[in-house]
Formats: sequence, C-alpha cells, structure tokens
Amino acid sequence: MQLDNRPIKRRSTFAVLFYINRTKVRKDGKCQLLCKISIDAASEQIGTKVAVDPALWNPTTGRADGKSRNASEVNRAIDRLTEIIRSHYDRIRSDLGFVTAEAVKNAVKGIGQKPTMLLALFREHNEEFRKRVGIDRTKETLASYANSYNHLAAFVRKEYAAEDIALRSLDATFYDAFDLFLRTERCLGIKAVHEHLYRLKKMTRRAVGQGTLRCDPYRDLHPELPKRKSRHLKSEDLERLLARQVADPELQRARDWFIFSTFTGLAYADLRRLSARHIERAEDGPLRIRIRRQKTGTESVVPLLELPRRILEKYRAERTDDRLLPVCSYSKLQRLISRLGAFYGIEHLTFHKARHNFGTHITLSMGVPIETVSRMMGHKRIVTTQIYAHVTDTKVDDDMRRLKSCMREQPVEFCDEQPAERPAPIRCSCRRTNN
Repeated sequence: MQLDNRPIKRRSTFAVLFYINRTKVRKDGKCQLLCKISIDAASEQIGTKVAVDPALWNPTTGRADGKSRNASEVNRAIDRLTEIIRSHYDRIRSDLGFVTAEAVKNAVKGIGQKPTMLLALFREHNEEFRKRVGIDRTKETLASYANSYNHLAAFVRKEYAAEDIALRSLDATFYDAFDLFLRTERCLGIKAVHEHLYRLKKMTRRAVGQGTLRCDPYRDLHPELPKRKSRHLKSEDLERLLARQVADPELQRARDWFIFSTFTGLAYADLRRLSARHIERAEDGPLRIRIRRQKTGTESVVPLLELPRRILEKYRAERTDDRLLPVCSYSKLQRLISRLGAFYGIEHLTFHKARHNFGTHITLSMGVPIETVSRMMGHKRIVTTQIYAHVTDTKVDDDMRRLKSCMREQPVEFCDEQPAERPAPIRCSCRRTNN
C-alpha cells in the first residue's frame, strides 16, 4: 500500500455563538447577552447592550424562546449582530486573504481599522513621520520618504493601471518589477534603488505588525547594496581647492563650509546647528568641538584647528542667533557645491566628500590612530571608520621611508649560519644481475 504524503488541506472554521452571563444578574433579574466569535481554534468575546431574562434563554438554540417583547428584542439583536459579523468576515478574508477572530472583533467595534492597500499604508506612515519632524525626525528624511512614495505610485500606475494595489497581492514578481522600473525607467543607481526597495520592505513589515499581512513576503529578500568606499578628493584637487580663490560670493560660502567640514569632519546636519555651546577648551589649552551627532546620537570630539577657527571668525559678524555659521539649506548647498566642482574642475563633487577628506587626508593619512579617528567622527563602530582608511601611494612611500630610516638606526642582528655539509649519497651494495 502506498502512503500519500501530500499535506492535508484543512478547512478554515468560523462560528458565531451567543450566550448569557448567568454569574452576573442585574437588579431587574436579567443577564447580559454575549457573543463569541471562533475562527480556526481562536476566539474573541464581544459584549452587547442587550439584557435577557434567563427564563427565556435557550442555550441549545442560542436564542430567546417565545414572542414576548424581551425575546423579540434579543432575537433581533442576535440576527443583526450575526449579519454584521459575517459581513466583516467576508470583507476581511477578501481583502487580506486570511481572517482572524481579533480582526473581526476590531472591525465590529470600529477600532484598529488599518489600510489594506500599499500606497494607503505608505501615506499613513508618511503622515505619522511628518508629525515627528522636529522632535526625532528631520524634514530631509521626510522628503526622502515622499520621493520613495512617488516612485512607487508611478510604478503602480504604469504596471498595473491602478491608483493602488492590495497588500495581499505583493509578491516576488512585484518586487523584481519595481527593482527593474527604478533602474530603467527612473535611471537610478544601485544605492538609490537599495533605498527605495528598503522602504518597500519597511511597508510590508509595518503591515505584518498591524495584522493586515499574515507574513512578510519580502522577509528573505535583501536589496543589493554597493560596497561602501571612501569618497575623498584626490590630494591635488584638495590642494587646488585650498589655494585658488573664487570670486562669486555664494561659491565663496560653499567653499568655506566645505573646507570647514574637511578640517573638522562635521556632516551637514551637525555643521548647520554648530553653536558656541559646542566649543570648549581642553585641559591642555587647545579649543575643540564636542557635539552629539544628529544621525547616530554618538558624541564627536574634534580639535578646532587653525583653518576652521579662521572661518568661524570670518562669519562672526553675521550671527543672528547662537549658531556659529550661516549655513544655507542642504538642497541649495548641494547646488552650490556642484557649481563649485565645475569651477575647480572636480567631477561629482558633493558636500559629504568633505567628511571623507577629514577621515582620509586630515587624520588617517597623517598617522592618527584609527581608534582616535573613530571617536572624532562619532562612529558607533570602528568598521565604519575603516571605510575612510584609504592608504594612498604617498602614504605608502612615506611609511616605507620611515621604516628604512628606523632599520638604519637600529639594525637587526642576524646570525647567518653556514649550511651543513651535504651527506654523502648512500650507495646500494646490491649487485645488478642479468637474467
């Protein structure tokens, strides 16, 4: 006899049961009518505002016997609530592909109604995010989420000719098609594609948390992320930026902010909020910047070198509040930095390259220990700092010259042993015989 090893498909169970609570009798002698919703071995209880005379209640039929006023009122309430429960059950199963007793109970009570469509869920997320801007979220990040939403909405309209798509319809095909759309239709790079796919995954995780998806369809999918690498300027480009002046006043400011970040390692968000309270004097006398990074919340402690001090003094007269530098918005600064790169002949110049300059040219290439650099840059893990540890050819040459100098000053003693005499070959005493 051959055994059938195919999995047994069990039918989902759904039942609605009415009963009364005989342990709690009201002053008029009646008991409250209760409802129990059972779905797949899980159940939820719903209370009603209807009271039943225990003498009229029939536990076998789950209804009130007779045609009295109380019996008619109770039975009408049972019929009405049963119809509502079954309606919500059918709707939820149609929208989500599955249904739970808790979901039906919440729907009946009018609470916990969460979006079952992808873009509606994304809008809900962005609205919640907007309310937190200025508290623990930034406008720039909100704009980035809005950009991801726009890409996703455009994809749904193009590929599905619809204004939204049900969460239950999301699968690997949708994910791959959106990936291709971002790369071809939107012409985005690997990092940007990773960002938008990551936010799609965030929406499915949110849906699971809200109970509108039973499991995350993208749990085991991981967007491609390019290998992180340092994006510092070439030494000659940095020297040209420092030595050559620019006449345009706006470009002068952008150049000053870039140079200040190059010699302090401050990211834009921290540079813009830099104030006098972030400047302190160390025990041995020199000034330093102590600031908690907005991105990670970690503390960054950086010596205030001569060049950034001169830039602070240059803009002292323009201070209108406690901020030390009148830094413009990030979008405007990026436009200015792009123009600045064109002026100096530096391709793909971005403001964040200044922070990479600090990690590579100003610190690590000058022999500052990587642990110290990690503290100055406010990194949580030293692995992040290692991205900046780009060893230039000049650094290799300098280190090799330093090594040779040390070898000359402290020659290494080596006892050169003569090789032992080779032993005489062993001769076989057996005579070869011819048969």
